Amino acid sequence: ETLKAFDREVNEFVDYMFGPRDARVRGWFLLDSYLPTFFLTGAYLLCIWLGNKFMKNRPPFSLRAHLIVYNLGITLLSFYMLIELILATWEGGYNLQCQNLHSAGEADIRVAKVLWWYYFSKVIEFMDTIFFVLRKKSSQITFLHVYHHATMFNIWWCVLNWIPCGQSFFGPTLNSFIHVLMYSYYGLSVIPSMRKYLWWKKYLTQAQLIQFLLTIVHTLSAAVKPCGFPFGCLMFQSSYMATLVVLFINFYIKTYRKAPSRTAIKETPVTTEVKNGFHKDYFAAANGFQNNKKAQ
Repeated sequence: ETLKAFDREVNEFVDYMFGPRDARVRGWFLLDSYLPTFFLTGAYLLCIWLGNKFMKNRPPFSLRAHLIVYNLGITLLSFYMLIELILATWEGGYNLQCQNLHSAGEADIRVAKVLWWYYFSKVIEFMDTIFFVLRKKSSQITFLHVYHHATMFNIWWCVLNWIPCGQSFFGPTLNSFIHVLMYSYYGLSVIPSMRKYLWWKKYLTQAQLIQFLLTIVHTLSAAVKPCGFPFGCLMFQSSYMATLVVLFINFYIKTYRKAPSRTAIKETPVTTEVKNGFHKDYFAAANGFQNNKKAQ
């Protein structure tokens, strides 16, 4: 009874802050109450802390087979979301510049269903960090990595409850495309014989930054020429994406703008922080496989 009362109070407060929820998503898994999303996020943060303590005096796990299956699964899910979002928005005649929440009828419901999977994929992606913990890649569990994973899951709970379609489609469409490239790369890079064929690693960095910038431009375009999509949501999304741009540019500068001297290059060992055009912080943004001199 105490938990039910707490749940009721939390959801009443959320409703007071954001207003009436979208009735079309009522009853969908994990959406009616904020507590599951909150507790799952708390469990994620707790697992990082406890996991690092547990692994402190233990050898790292290889997890090669697990990583192959995991990355393949995320790649396939991302590909499904990409194709389904393109088809649903095409069917609904979505306006690329600005799309409201109710004019496309059944296509809006179709978009909302895909975006629910996008929201749910964010809790699946908590495993990126858990794999880092189990493999003792603690240097890759940076502020950028944890901030991105924890906030995205909570933000998309709000999106699904209040703005589950319309203008919300654009960011997930781009991100799903990026994730197809990213997680397929990570899955293939786990296989030692495939690493020599993965020439396109450096372009993932550029694609990530372009994704953030395009999402900001698309979001602000609806503020310049409104179509009924909530203005406050547009401003929040733009602000949040701006924080990702700042954090991403910070690591991008570390990677590409600070060229080492010739002396430093000669003294740099085979295993280094910058590999194939990527600074180690990049791999902290998502699950991946960082090449070592000795293949695991």
